[in-house]
Amino acid sequence: MTRVLITGFAPFGGERVNPSWQAASLVAAEPPAGLTVTAVELPCVFGESLDVLREAILDRAPDLVLCLGQAGGRPGVTVERVGINVDDARIPDNAGGQPIDEPVVPGGPAAYFSTLPVKACVAAMREAGVPAAVSNTAGTFVCNHVAYGLGHLVATEFPDIRGGFAHVPWAPEQVPDGTAPALPPATVAHGLRALLATAARTPAEQDLKITEGATH
Repeated sequence: MTRVLITGFAPFGGERVNPSWQAASLVAAEPPAGLTVTAVELPCVFGESLDVLREAILDRAPDLVLCLGQAGGRPGVTVERVGINVDDARIPDNAGGQPIDEPVVPGGPAAYFSTLPVKACVAAMREAGVPAAVSNTAGTFVCNHVAYGLGHLVATEFPDIRGGFAHVPWAPEQVPDGTAPALPPATVAHGLRALLATAARTPAEQDLKITEGATH
């Protein structure tokens, strides 16, 4: 059995729910065949989120880590290719912190690439009927903080773990007027199960050689 740790965030920015945690909980409750999945909620707080993630890795000893965050306005699940070493918060986190142009890890490399097969994961979600795409920016808020921080943990402390980050759209209850894209957390969870099943059997170096690039 492949041991998977999946994380989502607590609500932030005045929202009552966070679909990343809703979807993570659903996947843990009904994991793909051959995988055991544990879900952990991360605080939407710079620094503390990585402390909780590190403790969860130490406690659960996963083979695979998938961290999730909310990306309101995106129409599908977006698998992040890279996390960058900068915190630049447009809004305060849930503890009131608002770092500007500060490194996630002082002295760390400029970026970490996902160690998941991002294109194969996207293809698997699309095949499952869930809209998905590769993303080349995880932003500069707590989501990127965790995406980069996970890469650093894998590179420096947990080399036997593979991991990456994905953003999920708003849940329908967050946009009741229908003016922005939304996906039910159950639909997101369905796609994430396909993602995890693919990631568990596909090393990053065997990712699909297909175009998923962007011109801007």
